[in-house]
Amino acid sequence: MFQILPATGDHHASIETLLDHRFGPARHNRTAYRLRDGAQPLAHLSFVAMDGDELVGSVQCWSIRLKPVHGARLPLVLLGPVAVAADREGQGIATTLMRAALAAIDAAGEPPVLLIGDAPFYGRFGFSAAATRLWTMPGPVDHDRLLLRGPSTGLPRIAAVEAAQLVAPRAAKVA
Repeated sequence: MFQILPATGDHHASIETLLDHRFGPARHNRTAYRLRDGAQPLAHLSFVAMDGDELVGSVQCWSIRLKPVHGARLPLVLLGPVAVAADREGQGIATTLMRAALAAIDAAGEPPVLLIGDAPFYGRFGFSAAATRLWTMPGPVDHDRLLLRGPSTGLPRIAAVEAAQLVAPRAAKVA
């Protein structure tokens, strides 16, 4: 059995350990991490799956923006990563985490949700690549995996996805 709870700062180290185990330390090189770099997850939209004191899954959400060729930047929510402990796969944890995050997003009236993931899994939650084909990311992306959920009416056909707050480049360390 597992229980879904809001993610808190107390879960941070366990979430990072889970993500390292599931995706490896090179996960920080992925395009989605360029959108998350220097940002904090949205606490009211991020959840963990707990089995007693053991963290067995997590989902995090982040503020990002869509920059059209002309006009003002538009808010989006970046969902992910979704991770489940390897020995707990197939128990419905990822599905339950997705439902919790999407219910919170819908209840809060948040903007459309973007993620990078497999359409066969995320399509059942209303995600599609139809509106994102001409969007650019701050790194390489397979556009079949750049999925949007929520109304695309009013969203530009051509745009760039960017971090919600632009982060100053990290200073080089001097030895």
